[in-house]
Amino acid sequence: MPAGPDKIVLHPLVLLSVVDHYNRVAKDTKKRVVGVLLGELYKGQIDVTNSFALPFEEDDHDPSIWFLDHSYLEQMYKMFKKVNAREKIVGWYSTGPKLRESDLDINELMRGFCDSPVLVICEVQPKEVGLPFTAYYAVDEVRTDGTEKAKKVFNSLPTEVGQTEAEEIGVEHLLRDVKDATLSSLAGDVSSKLMALKGLQGRLSEISEYLQLVLDGKLPPNHDVVNIVQEIFNLLPNMNVESLSKSLAVKSNDMMHVIYVASLVRSILALHKLIDNKEGRLWTEKEAAKKEKEKAEEKAKKEAKEKEEKEKADAKAKADGKADDKDGKK
Repeated sequence: MPAGPDKIVLHPLVLLSVVDHYNRVAKDTKKRVVGVLLGELYKGQIDVTNSFALPFEEDDHDPSIWFLDHSYLEQMYKMFKKVNAREKIVGWYSTGPKLRESDLDINELMRGFCDSPVLVICEVQPKEVGLPFTAYYAVDEVRTDGTEKAKKVFNSLPTEVGQTEAEEIGVEHLLRDVKDATLSSLAGDVSSKLMALKGLQGRLSEISEYLQLVLDGKLPPNHDVVNIVQEIFNLLPNMNVESLSKSLAVKSNDMMHVIYVASLVRSILALHKLIDNKEGRLWTEKEAAKKEKEKAEEKAKKEAKEKEEKEKADAKAKADGKADDKDGKK
């Protein structure tokens, strides 16, 4: 059996494709969607750069009953191979949100298209802070006492998000479109810090819970995990050193001061723009009133002139009528 990968790197296009697949097929339902992951394996690292959806159905009551159209898979893979021959089938994805009993059977089916398929479960509606996906790799588990035969189980794999320069530019433009323009930069910074602290709190709680279970004897100690936890503690700064705590405080205060000044400048510019808009509106209203007054005066002059001309015409006609009467009497 070939050795499994060491790390999975998912690109933004894959995550967007999975969310689009879910929104089109299973939104507002309890169903999950399944698709194929395409990418490359290099030195133990799998770069998942593309994906496509698969027709998939399963029985809600009996997890052993499911259908996956592998003939559609073969046709789609042939077409993708014509576009980019470097992208191979590296595994499959599911919107879980957790592992299910039929996943091992589906993984065995995918083994016919690649030697070591990986399973990536994407949470399209994450409830916790952190990366919304987890990766798994099927391995043979053999009991040391030999009481049971070997069976397949899923082991988790380290995951991260990677992107090329072109993908990074595309994601930045996409975030500009979905970004809430009503939030200031200061509010955005505070919100990001809050989300980061919540994520850190969740990870520390997991570490504390694991260590407590090991102390209680409910879980066997894992030396790899204990070594990683020890490395984390070794990397923590010694806050008892006065010079270090003072330098961190000074740096933090400087950053907060710059952010505060920038927020004040932005508020002043906004007020200045508001005053300019108000003055412009008042000037426009004055100009409109002035034009209306000029039009009214011009109209009044025109009416007075027409009235005067009419009176002159009536007087002239009356005078001409009297002259005609005198000539008739003669």
